[in-house]
Amino acid sequence: MRRKISTILGLCISTILLALTLAACGDNTATTAASTTAASATTAAAATSAASTTASGATTAANATTAASSGAGGTIRIYSSLPLTGSSKEQTETMVNAMKMALEDFTNGTMKIGDYKIDYVSLDDATAAKGQWDADQEKANANKAVNDPDAMLYIGTYNSGAAKISIPILNQVNMGMISPANTLACLTHFDEPSGCDKGEPDVYYPTKVRTYFRVCINDDIQAPAQVNFLKSKGIKKVYLIDDSQAYGKGLADAFFAAAKTGGIDVVKRAAINGKESDYKSLAATIKAENPDAIVYSGITQQQGGKLLADIRAAGVKATFLGPDGILEDAFIKDAGSAGEGALATGAGVDDSFLPPKGQDFLKRYRAKYGNDQHYTIYGYEAMSVALTAIKNAGKKDRAAIVQALSNIKDFEGVLGKWSFDKNGDSTLTDFYVKEIKDGKWTFLTQVKAK
Repeated sequence: MRRKISTILGLCISTILLALTLAACGDNTATTAASTTAASATTAAAATSAASTTASGATTAANATTAASSGAGGTIRIYSSLPLTGSSKEQTETMVNAMKMALEDFTNGTMKIGDYKIDYVSLDDATAAKGQWDADQEKANANKAVNDPDAMLYIGTYNSGAAKISIPILNQVNMGMISPANTLACLTHFDEPSGCDKGEPDVYYPTKVRTYFRVCINDDIQAPAQVNFLKSKGIKKVYLIDDSQAYGKGLADAFFAAAKTGGIDVVKRAAINGKESDYKSLAATIKAENPDAIVYSGITQQQGGKLLADIRAAGVKATFLGPDGILEDAFIKDAGSAGEGALATGAGVDDSFLPPKGQDFLKRYRAKYGNDQHYTIYGYEAMSVALTAIKNAGKKDRAAIVQALSNIKDFEGVLGKWSFDKNGDSTLTDFYVKEIKDGKWTFLTQVKAK
């Protein structure tokens, strides 16, 4: 009995001593939880450090996107990529100015949407060596954007060939891209007359999600509009020339197909690469064919003005019609006096037909910066669409902003009322024709594809 009592007393004393020890040292459970929290914090810190490590490729960009999507407030960055070196500069600088104006207008000068500061950064995708857009530079610009955790949208490109490079890079991280100037049909939908390759446009969207949109009108509408205009002028025979770039060749293919069904005979087709010393031989060939019109599908920077000068020097007086790719002052300078009377089609309507918003923008732009160019107003529209998508998404998330872009319908912009269709193309279809008169592009008439 004594042994049992002793045993019980021993157990009681041990229990009391243990309780006193715990009271003095603190709750062991709390200590364990604190240790676990510290370990988790260390792990999170290591993960953050790893995510911030600079690396190339879509994996790093995807990690950056995830980090940027969390939380509220902070900075949302919009990059633009346009050729700001070479003769395109006169055109593209006005587009950058217009984007800045759109940002100021949309945010009432605060540069904020909700809790987010909007930061706009202009990138140059041209090089001095080439005098126009460069594939490597465009690739570098696109990679810069996807690896920037604050970057949510990319406005560009100016040239359709450049878009072929950047669309798939941006698509891999769900970054929206809005072009103010790309017109190659194959970027958004397969159009056989435009000469699309097998696999286009799906090859540009590895995630199978459409992340590319454009506020300009594409070439499978521009080409028929050109044919309709030429027919109205009694043109029956055309000599067709492209500049070997994606934009020029695609437009020429579309024109060739539209001419065939529209009753215009393409007597011959040629291509230049923009590096020729002169075009005297080609001019002689054109003269021998005696066409009613010469249609140039290409850009100024591929020596479009020099081509026209050599054609006129050969005594060829046929109508010369180009596309929106030459609707800039640089073409007039390159062509010199030979440019008088040259024609070009451009998407949209003449200033006098623009809605009040568009006319007000041009009035304010000219008062602030001087002369505008054909794509100036498209720069404003592209930025306005970008900011609208950010506002509608309501959060710093690339995928959410892309979804907001695809949902844009009946947009009341400076170009008029329009929507994005299922391919990301604008529903606008109007074109105008301008003529070089007294050294300036002057409105001539409106024209439609149908």
